[in-house]
Amino acid sequence: MRFGWRAISGPALTAATALLAIMLDRHLPVLSLAPLFVCIVALAGSLSGFASALGSATIAVIGAALLSLRHRTMPGFDEADLVQLGLLAITTAGTAAITGLMRERLLDAFAAEQRNHATAARLSAALDQVDIGIVLLDAETRAEFINRAFRDYFALPDEKADNKPPFIALMYHGRDTGAFELPEDELSAFIAQRMEMVRIGDATPININLANGEVLRFVCTALPDGGRMLSYTPVTDLVRHTDTPARADYYRSLRDPTGRKLMRYLRVAE
Repeated sequence: MRFGWRAISGPALTAATALLAIMLDRHLPVLSLAPLFVCIVALAGSLSGFASALGSATIAVIGAALLSLRHRTMPGFDEADLVQLGLLAITTAGTAAITGLMRERLLDAFAAEQRNHATAARLSAALDQVDIGIVLLDAETRAEFINRAFRDYFALPDEKADNKPPFIALMYHGRDTGAFELPEDELSAFIAQRMEMVRIGDATPININLANGEVLRFVCTALPDGGRMLSYTPVTDLVRHTDTPARADYYRSLRDPTGRKLMRYLRVAE
């Protein structure tokens, strides 16, 4: 047990309550303090754990015993006093054990939550460094995570990406910004096909041609919790190898992440 105001507050409050009751008992009868002692022990356990609560319970039993002795005309305790003290000892000890255990479990759960949050933050930062677009959807197809590459490929503003948009909203954003290299009359069928693939978890890879000349290989992976992981891998140099040789340098330049960021900055400037 670490000594501090949390650790000593329970025993100190118990001792102060017992002493105050003994002083007041000289002038007027004091009712049973057992309920108050149990509450103080519970408070000590929640603040500092089992050791502080057990110390408070011990002081409570001693205080109750001293208070009982003041009411005795003969030395010692009778059977009724012993029963009351025994019940108080059992109740306060049980309260100390329960509250101490609950506090320990809550602290362990909080520490585990912090570790998981730190791990998720590191993973998120790592996924923002790759040039593969990653989107994690929940079971309702809402985007729980969108990495930096996807935002760059489709000129998706951070405000919209961080608002957990549904997948259909991402598709409509790409349509409205003219991201896809498709005739306008084919966009509706294209979006419907992508939605169906995501709905059923179809893992068949497909290539998506972007209006800026890039080609992304789209793969939908079904997750155990009912969600989906969508990956958009740049494969421009692999798919465009049969295109006009004179434009080879242009297509290779599209693989440069720095160039992609430059394009994003130009969009923002516009």
